[in-house]
Amino acid sequence: MTQRPHPTIIQGGMGIAVSSSQLAQEVSRAGHLGVISGTAIDSVVSRRLQDGDLDGSIRRALSHFPNQDVAQGVLDRYFIEGGKDPAKPYLDVPKLTLKPVQHAVDILVAASFVEVWLAKEGHDGVIGMNLLEKIQLCIPAQLFGAMLAGVDYILIGAGIPAQIPNLLNQLSLGKPVTMAVDVADSKTKHFISFDPGCIAGLSFPIKRPLFLAIVSSHALVAYLNKDEITKPDGYVIEGHVAGGHNAPPRNRKSKDDEGNPIYTEQDEADLVKVLNSGSPFWLAGGYATAAKLREAKSHGAQGIQVGSLFALADESGFTAALKQEVIDALTSENLTVKTDGSASPTGFPFKVAVLPNSLSDDKNYEKRNRICDLGYLRTPFERENGGVGYRCPSEPLKTYEFKKGNVDEAQHSQCLCNALMSNIGLGQLRPDGRTELPLITLGSDLAGPTTLAKLHPKGWRAMDVINFLLAD
Repeated sequence: MTQRPHPTIIQGGMGIAVSSSQLAQEVSRAGHLGVISGTAIDSVVSRRLQDGDLDGSIRRALSHFPNQDVAQGVLDRYFIEGGKDPAKPYLDVPKLTLKPVQHAVDILVAASFVEVWLAKEGHDGVIGMNLLEKIQLCIPAQLFGAMLAGVDYILIGAGIPAQIPNLLNQLSLGKPVTMAVDVADSKTKHFISFDPGCIAGLSFPIKRPLFLAIVSSHALVAYLNKDEITKPDGYVIEGHVAGGHNAPPRNRKSKDDEGNPIYTEQDEADLVKVLNSGSPFWLAGGYATAAKLREAKSHGAQGIQVGSLFALADESGFTAALKQEVIDALTSENLTVKTDGSASPTGFPFKVAVLPNSLSDDKNYEKRNRICDLGYLRTPFERENGGVGYRCPSEPLKTYEFKKGNVDEAQHSQCLCNALMSNIGLGQLRPDGRTELPLITLGSDLAGPTTLAKLHPKGWRAMDVINFLLAD
């Protein structure tokens, strides 16, 4: 099969489910790379099923899953006809572990399949899935689920994704895989295993998607390109103004008055060295105008990856109210986006949009009871007795301290898992009657979003973004 040309525009893979199947499909139909977010997709699908799957899309996708026993198992556990009682909380999916129960694997595979299948439904454009390398425990199962739905690209950042190319090779052949997992305080190596045979009745090979590593430095490009077993099919070179998680600056001690990281020219990738690597690449982070697209191509890039503009499009997963609040702030040029060095449990700097009714407000943050019940950003650690435990800086501080976590570094950690679920209208209901508050992330270069907001003060569609980026 002849490989089709690489896309000019990659729609960013914003999680949790901001990069929805609807958004990805619109971008793909226009001839570019639409990307769905795979982060916490098992929780997203399970909660939408509990809300009644009112448009029937999840059940439609599951009816095409290659093993109907697995699909029915997911429905039996989570689907509620007409939707759950609004006064009751959502049932959570099992937390990720090194040795997951079979249902945890089934829902990861099935949910990844569902979102990719819906994004690809009814057209022949290309679809990608974005994951975080930091959330290693879900990666093999999610890759496989997306591959069963025919995903065309995999994009992974927030870490060093050296294991991904070989995982894709082996999974496409139906071979069992192991993935090395980072375990804090451990003197031995730990692995997570996945066997495609857990989904019975499949035939192989299946399509192996192209893999794009999202990195911030030319040095990492050189490192990954050293060996064919670690070499991606291309790169997204993401600058520090991009939304979501950012790579830490080289000088980790350089901070502003609020304790947040300061970036300098040393933190910018050498694009000449990236070009000379011979690998195709796209530029991201502040490349959200037609002029910046032309600039990217002048550096030899295939094109650009754009997040914030698409995150605010009608088809994205953000609630309509949150989108309009951000667009209003952009229109009045009254939006602040800060790089918070302590918000994310991952330890990576994280971009936070300052909005009054969100966890970016310190008063709202202080009112929230610390809890880690979704656990995607938990870190495995080796206990003194040799067993493996799991801890998160956003859990209760006494619990985190008991697990030998550094409490000083956890003081201001946000529960991104619950906040990002709230961003898309799936926030958990707590015993005191409160629903989890959102926390919005956007890129800090607001030139493109501000311009588009003034052109479309009541909101815009994905196609408006594409036309804006391709304007003469």
